[in-house]
Amino acid sequence: MRFPEAGGSASFARHAFNESVSFLAAWAQMLNYIITIAISAFFVPHYLGVFWAPLRENPWDIIAGIAVVLLLAVLNTVGIKEAAKLNIGLALLDLGTQVLLVIVGLFVVFSPTQVWDNIVWGVAPTWTNVIIGVTLAMIAYTGIETISNMAEEAQVPERTIPASIRATVITVLVMYALIPIVALSALPVTQQPDGTYSTQLGTTYAGDPIL
Repeated sequence: MRFPEAGGSASFARHAFNESVSFLAAWAQMLNYIITIAISAFFVPHYLGVFWAPLRENPWDIIAGIAVVLLLAVLNTVGIKEAAKLNIGLALLDLGTQVLLVIVGLFVVFSPTQVWDNIVWGVAPTWTNVIIGVTLAMIAYTGIETISNMAEEAQVPERTIPASIRATVITVLVMYALIPIVALSALPVTQQPDGTYSTQLGTTYAGDPIL
């Protein structure tokens, strides 16, 4: 990395332009992080709802989401090492679960024909939903920004940072392509009596699609 320092996009903007552009880039990225935190914390209780059903409904999902944010904030304040270990552990658990779902799904429910038939561009999904979906999908790439933010802490940034970015991009692209394919094979899009299209991924399981 040419600029092995914390700051990510804000740091790059400072070197490329000036402090004003860097300020705007930093606050835009902060907004991205806030959205990521909110989405992640809000969906945690929905998945835990398999153990206690009220967590899937208001107000308990909101209360539990707030508790998750506070817990992680305290953990990050208490110790960086503890937070780093938890982050690594949760990331490996998350990735392992997704890989297992993809492997099992490809062997059990995957149907190329069914997946292709599920897509009717402009109708299912509508162009509005496509734009919304692409916007939300960009959140999946927040990890790349996190790597650049931690460049200053890397012992050999010129070697480890590019390798981390490549691994993250490949992982995200592969998993975010295969998981929807498996999901649409398991819960296909169907046409309703009123002519609209829907899938249980967006209705019954909208709050916990991976589950």
